[in-house]
Amino acid sequence: MTDIENINESIFESIKHINEHGQEYWTARELQPVLEYTKWENFKVAITRAMEACKSSKIKDSDHFAEVRKMVTIGSGAKRELEDYHLSRYACYLIAMNGDPRKKAIALAQTYFAVKTRQQELIEHYEDLSEDQKRLAIRQEMKNHNKALADAAHDAGVITGRDYAAFQDSGYMGLYGGLRAKDIHERKGLKPSQKILDHMGSTELAANLFRATQTEEKLRRDHVKGKENANKTHFGVGKKVRQTIQELGGTMPEDLPTPDKSIQQIERAQKKQLKKD
Repeated sequence: MTDIENINESIFESIKHINEHGQEYWTARELQPVLEYTKWENFKVAITRAMEACKSSKIKDSDHFAEVRKMVTIGSGAKRELEDYHLSRYACYLIAMNGDPRKKAIALAQTYFAVKTRQQELIEHYEDLSEDQKRLAIRQEMKNHNKALADAAHDAGVITGRDYAAFQDSGYMGLYGGLRAKDIHERKGLKPSQKILDHMGSTELAANLFRATQTEEKLRRDHVKGKENANKTHFGVGKKVRQTIQELGGTMPEDLPTPDKSIQQIERAQKKQLKKD
């Protein structure tokens, strides 16, 4: 990704919420300034257009645009009711597509939500995907779960950057038979700026995703405390995943081939295809 694409993604990810059912959503009031709308009335027009587009596609708009009301305090100390919406990723995509195309933020949102919506579709139809599509889907899941894993590790006592590097190495060492992240990086012949997760096939990514999700759950379930214990937990889960692969007669992750194309190259090709479509 270019710098502007990274900024774009971080902006929209920073205002994303997760409800009690584990579903992601954005609030219209938080999305409004990001899309450079100064007045709610003008933004409401884009929302209404998006809802109409949703209906015309034979999709139930209430599944994607949930109207909510909340009480806010105004200057005098009195309270008034404020209109808002909880929006799905698809709803945000439709709003961006029905927004003012002259706004740079709208163009960025169109790209971001188009790609992310497509990635979600890929995840839901995983069995029908090509290898490149599987890599994209799992890599996105890996990004999400690595954030959750980092939070769980922090709660356990993994605080500094050095602590977290050691914590990550522990997981890799368990899964890769003693290899650290640096060793895997060198084994794949990557440049210093390249990330190992962006140069894994779907099978290798899936093993790492399982390592990440199970470590996060175990850290929280067992109320692990202390960075040394967190490292041991990560190593143990990684080792158990490796053991399972071995028992099933699978190829060890360090022996799996490195794909010719990186995740970024696949994403760029996907964006070009989206623009053509």
